[in-house]
Amino acid sequence: MKSQNSLCGVLLCIPFSSLASCASQQPGAATAPVTHRLIGQDRGQVSIRAADGTVEWQVPCAHNSHDMSVLANDNVLMHPAPDRIVEMTPAKQVVWEWKSVPVPPYAGRVEIHGFQRLPDGSTMIAETGNLRIIEVSPSGAVLRSVPMQVEHPDSHRDTRRVRKTPSGTYLACHEGLGLVREYDASGKVVWEYALDLNGQPATGGHDGHGTCVFNAVRLANGNTLIGGGNNNRVIEVTPAKQVVWSIERDELRRADGRPIHLCWVTSIQALPNGNVVVGNTHAGEGNPQMFEVTRAKQVVWTLDDWKTFGNDLCTGWLLDAPAGTVR
Repeated sequence: MKSQNSLCGVLLCIPFSSLASCASQQPGAATAPVTHRLIGQDRGQVSIRAADGTVEWQVPCAHNSHDMSVLANDNVLMHPAPDRIVEMTPAKQVVWEWKSVPVPPYAGRVEIHGFQRLPDGSTMIAETGNLRIIEVSPSGAVLRSVPMQVEHPDSHRDTRRVRKTPSGTYLACHEGLGLVREYDASGKVVWEYALDLNGQPATGGHDGHGTCVFNAVRLANGNTLIGGGNNNRVIEVTPAKQVVWSIERDELRRADGRPIHLCWVTSIQALPNGNVVVGNTHAGEGNPQMFEVTRAKQVVWTLDDWKTFGNDLCTGWLLDAPAGTVR
């Protein structure tokens, strides 16, 4: 499916690669503060924010997006509606799109919460309702369809983020089940991890606690890094399902000593130096919307921009992350 329709044009229409990048501190530059340039969706916009807080690029996007990426060609793969994704150029032209529809015999609602441009140019899309992971060609042909197993289907909660691993499997976060499941190309579950309540009672609401997992990525060491959603933590688990590293709900402090309270842990980006960038959604203005933390749990960067973004930033994507970042 292709389109040349522009969604809209506001603020600057400048190729992303022509904008100065404010990269984070490099190893050895001990005195320089960590800063980040990023793109995210919140407050009805997709916005590129420079490290100094300047908004460099912006386009309307009313849907509270659960995924996003910036491609090698500087185009943005974004999520303007629950059942639709588009590829948009820096000049705000839509050059590719996909809209999910029910696949018979299913006739209900279909949503997309996870998608990924693959190295071969196809796009992986996880479809709730249809309970499948598909790979779609640039011309819109479905090249592969991988069934997902969901014991209690719910077209809004079947999945959150889904990622294809370097080995060709698929990591799917089943929010409603509290499970991360890894599927092979046939749809067989080859590994899974069940989140637990971590010794705390289950409570409701955006500041509540549960097992509604949002995100999982496969690290180079074979472990899986999980953004727990309303599990209010980040955990790294081995293939044998042992937790070897975690960030707990009220464990972190800013450099000035102020506590950081984790609510809905969404985006996770594992940097090559071992640091992890975490999306802290629904946490409120006393807490950062995103932060970067070392493996020793020192917070080296926070995003506190309540003008550009609000309390629903699920999709922060660093534009200055080095090669080798996993997200």
